[in-house]
Amino acid sequence: MRELAELLTRIACGDQAAFARFYDLTCARVYGMALRVLRDAGYSEEATQEVYLQVWRSAAGFDPRSGSALSWLITMTHRRAVDRVRSEAASSRRSTWYGITTIRRPGDDVGEIVEARERDQVVRDGLGVLTDLQRESVELAYFQGLSYREVAERLGVALPTVKSRIRDGMRRLRAHVAPLSA
Repeated sequence: MRELAELLTRIACGDQAAFARFYDLTCARVYGMALRVLRDAGYSEEATQEVYLQVWRSAAGFDPRSGSALSWLITMTHRRAVDRVRSEAASSRRSTWYGITTIRRPGDDVGEIVEARERDQVVRDGLGVLTDLQRESVELAYFQGLSYREVAERLGVALPTVKSRIRDGMRRLRAHVAPLSA
């Protein structure tokens, strides 16, 4: 097919009519090769379109001494199709890996809930080692979310007193809870 080589030379010079003729003579084979590798009509159509875009851009790179124009074109098509297969496989692997690593399993939630309840129970049990004044201050600050100033106002005591009670209570609580969680 000497005509294909001549058409490629004209395509390299920007000849649109030569490109149309080249397409007409080769599109069935290009699409057939892409379909054989990709096994999907949509992907094969996209690959075919990409191949002809590449032909338009790189026709000057065709060297008739290296082989026929048809084998150059079919090789280009095969490479493009194989690249698409590899790309799709890599995308699928990435999606699978993302799904495996990010989807939370219902069992995980149950385990976390149980652990959180156990920690809460240990802390609540630990409140028993505090004095009544410390426990009241800690409960208002941590379980009701009041600020130091709000705790002081609620209890009718000075702010430094509330800070001392909470600090001392937290130390005592930490000392009680730490051996249980180790």
